[in-house]
Amino acid sequence: MRGCALVSATDRAPDDYANHIGRRAARAAYEQAGLGPEVVDLAEVHDATSYAELQQIENLGLAVPGEVVARLKVGDFALGGRTPVNPSGGLVAKGHPVGATGIGQLYELIQHLRDEAGARQVEGARIAAAENGGGFLGVEEAATVVTILERAAV
Repeated sequence: MRGCALVSATDRAPDDYANHIGRRAARAAYEQAGLGPEVVDLAEVHDATSYAELQQIENLGLAVPGEVVARLKVGDFALGGRTPVNPSGGLVAKGHPVGATGIGQLYELIQHLRDEAGARQVEGARIAAAENGGGFLGVEEAATVVTILERAAV
């Protein structure tokens, strides 16, 4: 584990996306890891809704705000793309198992970092990011955690 940040909601304005809980958690985790989003090879994000996946891709810094849809259209976040997001199918595909979402995300990412993900394998995966949030307070999740993992040296 290179970095892990747990962040709580704040009383931010609804249109203050720069200080969204997911963005703040990502910044803290990247700082702790000594890395930036440009080196992330794959990610698992909390996608309890389709919109949430788009928002978390931006919050993790994998796309510039406003460009995520265009990047989706060219396949950047699909398996085989620049930075696959939710190669597991995400939480929506799993029926959103509340309480088990975070550990499921980490397990998925570890499989990729160990080259054990089978048909879902992201080739050459070295750095992975997980984002998971829960509850609701004000205009955002009550708590969010971002974890940055790195392939173990062999």
